Amino acid sequence: MHSTVRLTLIALAVGLSACTSHPPREPSPPIETVPPRTGPAVKPLPGGQPSTPVDKPAPAPKPMPRTSASFAPPPGGASHWDPKLGVYVLEKKTNVFYRQRTYYRYDNGWSWSVSPEGPWQDTDSSGVPGGLGRAFGQ
Repeated sequence: MHSTVRLTLIALAVGLSACTSHPPREPSPPIETVPPRTGPAVKPLPGGQPSTPVDKPAPAPKPMPRTSASFAPPPGGASHWDPKLGVYVLEKKTNVFYRQRTYYRYDNGWSWSVSPEGPWQDTDSSGVPGGLGRAFGQ
């Protein structure tokens, strides 16, 4: 029995000597997860207070649409859609517009026709699409 105790003590001493030769590792700090940031970017002020959101560069202006999603373009005429006026603007005729099978012309007053060449019939601003009347101050 004396030899068994001696053998156990030697094994214990060898086992513990391995622990003493390497210092124990400190536990690593817990990993913090940061939720994704939502909303505008904010610059902190020197006192730690957030300031106003950082301005993002303005997007490039969109080109004017050539056609409307609601109204068909005039047949056979070079034109482009003007969303502010709410009509197609004929490119080769001054102050001639088109919407829903009707042409509108401004020449010191409003007139309309079913053809870009006329014959023109006089009307007032109530007889033209709203954007046209407002654009020409009528």
